[in-house]
This record gives sequence, structure tokens and C-alpha cells, in this order.
Amino acid sequence: MSTQTVPASSSRKLTLGDIAETRAYERERDDFRAHVIELKRRRRVHVGTVVTLLFENRDTIRFQVQEMARAERIFTDEGIQEELNVYNPMVPEAGQLCATMFIELTSDEEMREWLPKLVGVEQLVQFRLPNGDVVKCVVDPQHASQLTREHITAAVHYVTFEFTPAQVAAMADGAVLEITHPAYLESAELSAFTLTQLQADLQG
Repeated sequence: MSTQTVPASSSRKLTLGDIAETRAYERERDDFRAHVIELKRRRRVHVGTVVTLLFENRDTIRFQVQEMARAERIFTDEGIQEELNVYNPMVPEAGQLCATMFIELTSDEEMREWLPKLVGVEQLVQFRLPNGDVVKCVVDPQHASQLTREHITAAVHYVTFEFTPAQVAAMADGAVLEITHPAYLESAELSAFTLTQLQADLQG
């Protein structure tokens, strides 16, 4: 029989062992929540007046799963695994960024104006790098089928960006996040502290 050791997976995806049981989570919740609030502040990018992208990582997604389990009183491994199956695609692997995209509208009037106007916006988000490269987003087909309508967009979308090693290196010098939708041509230069966060995702 072979005694060769199988290398451990380098995947960042969450497992059942990463999710604390209810009583243990309550003991850490205040500190963990404060940590995630600060993380989200550094990982949130406002593009124009109504669109914000929150770049997710292992901690932000773990917080989401823990809070869902807490609110919905999910105690079984099977129930937790279902939540992991939903949210794990938003944990970025090396060379990848994952973001939740929010269309932030505060009134019925704004929703009637913007949601029909921004159909397809989730397909038109990209990074422009200092070397001239453009990294366009990819929309998960399962999420797209649930959220996309012909005449109106959803207020929340999930997008992923895949970088080559050369593009990861180029992004260390800065990046601009752009939306190229005809009804919403907007851009935002990434701050230094956001770049630091996203470089950590990309480099593994």
C-alpha cells in the first residue's frame, strides 16, 4: 500500500468545520461583527450615485452564513451545508475577485426610474489596469437565471473577475472600476486600502 501523503487542498472555500455552533458563535459575535464591518468598509467601492460593489472574502461570507444560521435557527449539518453551497461561490480563490453588486435605491420613484433603465448592468462591470488591460466581470449563470429579467433588473447581483498572473501584478499599481452600461457610464479609482485588500485576495 502506498504511503504517499495527499497534499491538503489550497481552496479557501468554507467547510462545516469553519461554522461555529450557535452558543460558540454568540460568544464571538460582537467582536467578529465589528471586524467584518471594518472589512466591508475597506472592500466597498461606490461607482457613481446608485451602484456599490462589495468585494467579498472568506470572513465576509462566513459572517453571512453564521448570521443566516442564527436568524433562521439552522442547527443541522445538512442545513448549514445548504447555506455553504449557496454562498461559497462568492469566496474568491487566488487570481479571482468576487463582489456583491448593489443598486442602492431609497424610494419607489427611484426604483421605477432605475431598475428598468439598468437592465444588463451586471454584465458591464470591468477593471481597467495601469498596463491598459481590461478585466471584465463574469456573472454566475445560476444567479443570473434567478435575478435577470427582460425588462427590469434586480437590486442585487453577484459578479466575479478572473485575473491572469500578469494582471494581478499590474493591479498592484492601481485600478479603476468601470461600469460601461449606456445609461450609466461611471467609474471609480480604487483607494489604497481597497487595493491592499483586493491584492490579498488575488495573490492568495
